[in-house]
Amino acid sequence: MSELAAMLALPETAIGAALDALLDAGLLRESREHVGQLRAVDPEVGLELLLRRQEADLAREQQELAMRREAAARAVAELAALRPKDGKDTTRQLVGVDAIQAQIEILAKNVATEIHTVTAGAALSAEMLEAARPMDEDVLVRGVAVHVLYQSSVRNDPATHAHARWLTDLGGQVRTAPLLPPPMLVYDRSAAIVLIDPAERGRGALCTREPGMVGYLLALFQKTWDSAVPLGADVSEDPSTGLSPSERELLKLLAGGMTDERAAARLGVSHSTVRRQMGALMERLGATSRFEAGLRAAQRGWI
Repeated sequence: MSELAAMLALPETAIGAALDALLDAGLLRESREHVGQLRAVDPEVGLELLLRRQEADLAREQQELAMRREAAARAVAELAALRPKDGKDTTRQLVGVDAIQAQIEILAKNVATEIHTVTAGAALSAEMLEAARPMDEDVLVRGVAVHVLYQSSVRNDPATHAHARWLTDLGGQVRTAPLLPPPMLVYDRSAAIVLIDPAERGRGALCTREPGMVGYLLALFQKTWDSAVPLGADVSEDPSTGLSPSERELLKLLAGGMTDERAAARLGVSHSTVRRQMGALMERLGATSRFEAGLRAAQRGWI
């Protein structure tokens, strides 16, 4: 190690750390011929090992995300079928837009400290935004802390973006993220409204005061909130990769086997937008297929 340190003009601690990293990556192995010495793995074999590890890590991340979403959907669906056994009406199913709106109005009227919101879909209609203003203004004027999560694609929708700016000007906090938890409203950390199935809104919503369910929804919200971008902040590209947050998420989704249509739905953008973005990414990677693009992206550390 001292010879390497002298040759490279680096401290021995740095050499030791580098060797440990190479060993952990499988790029150095113990020599069978010279006991106590190390040998370098052939570059072609080493690259294949690294790609396999990155593919395994990506698959594991995608599986964990899918499991969290499935767990949330199962929990909500199971709660929808629950009937209180102790006489306490802690969970109710809300059927129809009017029933959901009526419950939102009741909870908003009585909220005292904070509201956590995940919006449904990429953008809301101008009529829906206008209808929401009086209620939003009322809670903000009363000093209620309002935290709202939108999908990143709302930055391209003038009406939704203007409404989010309006909320921010009144003291609300608005952030955006490429991927969101299920649409929800959580009031004072004690009551929540969540769609039973975001893909089939006709199934209605649940209003629950079950502490475990409310806590679970808040945990999902906080996990996304911590990595989301404040609305007023510039969504800049990662200087190390040149990727925007949405492009990175798109690569992850498609590398995990998701179709263009499903990826577009998850990101809240159109099918044509996904195809255009993926075409540009493939061109930057010099790839001729999605599979090759995934390998090259993993090789460069993009995903």
